[in-house]
This record gives sequence, structure tokens and C-alpha cells, in this order.
Amino acid sequence: MALARIFVKPSKMLGQVFKNSSTALKNLLPTLSQIPPMQKSRPISNLAVEHETVEEMICRYECIFGRDDADGWDVRQAMNDLTGYDSVPEPRIIIAGLHACRRLNDYAMAVRFLELVKDKCGNNVNEIYPYIVQEIGPTVADLGCDFPENLGYDKPELWLVSPYDM
Repeated sequence: MALARIFVKPSKMLGQVFKNSSTALKNLLPTLSQIPPMQKSRPISNLAVEHETVEEMICRYECIFGRDDADGWDVRQAMNDLTGYDSVPEPRIIIAGLHACRRLNDYAMAVRFLELVKDKCGNNVNEIYPYIVQEIGPTVADLGCDFPENLGYDKPELWLVSPYDM
């Protein structure tokens, strides 16, 4: 008999929970309709500025990468923000980013940044990337860094020469 009472009460209690939750939901629905619609546009990140010229953007990123107190997180954040833009970074920004990687002694980040730049070229990689390599080539050589192509990162890991090309 005692067991029956234990199992009877939860079922009544469960019904009460559903009743209370349905009234709470009915009370919440009018407030949901009062929420304003989503914004039509929003900044890409906290570093994005709405009305900024290209020259101001270049200067801003040169300042971010050129800060002496910028650590790895700051540099990665700036590189991540550059990824969100619809354009390829200017060579001046790339050079500043490579100098920041050298200051942090982070070779891997420098190579990944160069991969990011090549990826940002998209379908026009054959026109844009050679220009970028030409512009930043002396800086890459001065810093003792390599391009991803020189390291073999443009090929699959187990890439072999085709026997038809031998």
C-alpha cells in the first residue's frame, strides 16, 4: 500500500508540472513577439569598424601587429579577423603579421598565415598570389621563413610523382 502511494503522487505531480509549464509558456509568448528583429548587418568582430577606408584598415592592422606587448593570442585574433573579410590582405599587412610572428618566435603561425593568404585568393590564386609572393618575398627571406609551397604543404601528405611524369 505504501508503495502504491509513492507511485501515485509523482504522476499527479508530473501533471501539475505540465500544467504549470504550459501556463508559463503562454505568459512568455507575448514577450517573445516583442523582441526586435535581427540586425541586417553586424560587424565581423569586435575589431571591425563600419566606415573605415582601406588605408585606415591597413594602418590599424599594422599597429596591431606592431605592438610590442602583443602576445600570440592578439596576433591570432587579428589574423582570424582578417580571415573574415571579403578581401585578400594587403602586402603591408602580411609583412607586419610576419614580423609579429618572428617577434613571437612562432614559425608555425607564420606559415599558417601565408597559407591563409593563399586561401583568401580564392579562384584568382594564379593572378593574386604571385603578386603577393613578389611583394613579400624579400621580407620572408629576411625573416628566414619559407612559403608553404617550398615546404610541400601545397601537396597531399603522401603525394608521389606520377609515373607518367617521370
